[in-house]
Amino acid sequence: MAGILFIISAPSGSGKSTLVSQLRTLVEGLEFSISYTTRAPRGSEEDGREYHFTTRERFEQMIAAGEFLEWAEVFGKDYYGTAVSTLEHAKQAGKDLLLDIDVQGAMQVMKKMPEAVTIFVVPPNPQVLEMRLRNRSEAEQAASKTPISEAEIEKRLAEARNELKRIQDYKYALVNDVLDQAVSELRAIVLFERGVRDGVQAVAASCRTDAASPRLRASLSAFQEL
Repeated sequence: MAGILFIISAPSGSGKSTLVSQLRTLVEGLEFSISYTTRAPRGSEEDGREYHFTTRERFEQMIAAGEFLEWAEVFGKDYYGTAVSTLEHAKQAGKDLLLDIDVQGAMQVMKKMPEAVTIFVVPPNPQVLEMRLRNRSEAEQAASKTPISEAEIEKRLAEARNELKRIQDYKYALVNDVLDQAVSELRAIVLFERGVRDGVQAVAASCRTDAASPRLRASLSAFQEL
């Protein structure tokens, strides 16, 4: 492909989508990959904007045809996947490609494309993650969708702890506790990987997983204590 492949992963409810949305308003030349999913749209989501919403049957046909760069069955019920065609589209447009995918999918892409720049978004602690999951549940209920059950919230918290165990597989990690700071860090990583140094080098370096910043250590410790 013509540019850089950026992979961003995070536990469900970490605020990753908000970060990605803000990043795209600040940094030009980023092609955003819209994933396919079999889950139902939430709130104001539209087909072709947040996701390509499709049926389970169609998704499995695409798997059989080898149309996915990566795919996963998340929480044992919904498929998510990135079409191979997104890579070609970004190449033709001469842009960097941004993949917003979960840990399962990221591991698949890392094996195929080890040169990818990998970024993990970390919730500050389990309490904040639980609050965000409950807020999402209330929003879905208000939109007349099926709310997230207590069992589902516990399941997602447990899954977050498991996903955090893979953080060292990622090149960068940032803690999403203060939104403006997290957005600034994400922007710095992207620009640094593009070759920019002035004003972003120190910030990007502080987000390296091998740097183990105090904020990152504190967040990981909070999840390990459970």
